[in-house]
Amino acid sequence: MVPWLIGGAAAYGLVVGGLYLLQDQLVFPRHAARTPLWPLPEHAERLQLVSADGDRLFGVLIRATGAGRGLVIGFPGNAWNAEDYATFLAQRLFDFDVAVFHYRGYHPSEGTPGERQLFDDARLIHDTLVRGLRPRRVYAVGASLGSGVAAHLAAERRLHGIVLMTPFDSVYAVAKSRYPAVPVGWLLRHPFRSDLHLAGRDVPAAVIAASHDTVVPPERTRALVRVLRRPVLHEVVEGTHSGLYDNPRFDEVLRRAMDALERAHEPLSGGSRVSVEVEDAAS
Repeated sequence: MVPWLIGGAAAYGLVVGGLYLLQDQLVFPRHAARTPLWPLPEHAERLQLVSADGDRLFGVLIRATGAGRGLVIGFPGNAWNAEDYATFLAQRLFDFDVAVFHYRGYHPSEGTPGERQLFDDARLIHDTLVRGLRPRRVYAVGASLGSGVAAHLAAERRLHGIVLMTPFDSVYAVAKSRYPAVPVGWLLRHPFRSDLHLAGRDVPAAVIAASHDTVVPPERTRALVRVLRRPVLHEVVEGTHSGLYDNPRFDEVLRRAMDALERAHEPLSGGSRVSVEVEDAAS
């Protein structure tokens, strides 16, 4: 019995140790996002910033066609190339300026990715773009891990709204549900606590979830929605965690999400704001 116990403890230690050592690769699979799949629009502008740590950050700005409705700062999923994400958003939100940067450590941006680094860079990106472009309104649109960055930015800066696609309440909660026998609280370096960032925040928020998401469990998205103070839309689109973006209905839902965010700022007689009913309808 004792050898079995010792062997089991050793195996458990190896698993826990492996997860601790590999977590950066699991949370930030940057090599998967190294090369864009699609060319940028001809009118895309290259951007460059220098982080507080001295790392160069590279991004793109795609201007709106016609009179723009504001600025969208995009935060892609952890395996989504930033240029592809910018093109994806600009094609659907053509009446907004769209800016997306490669995360710290994601080629060609320099440095090493981490929760603190992504949060610091998001504030720098926001402040620089707002100062330079002076947009009418500013929105953040985050996908998967990017929803966690958008949530942090909403807690630190004044945004007119956020769109969170396949979001979680926290990476910590997702990891706990996936590895129930592992002491996640001791090991996790990048908890991405969107629930704490958004709880009580007076920012309009739209949530788009996937009907068959096996990466972010549906209960983790619902837990995030419950803490939102001003949800304006919550809709479930048919598809997997990454496959819902191929659903033609997604484009229409994203447009409705942006419209709902804008309506949240329209005054009514008497000075009150528009109240938008939350939808939670599966395809």
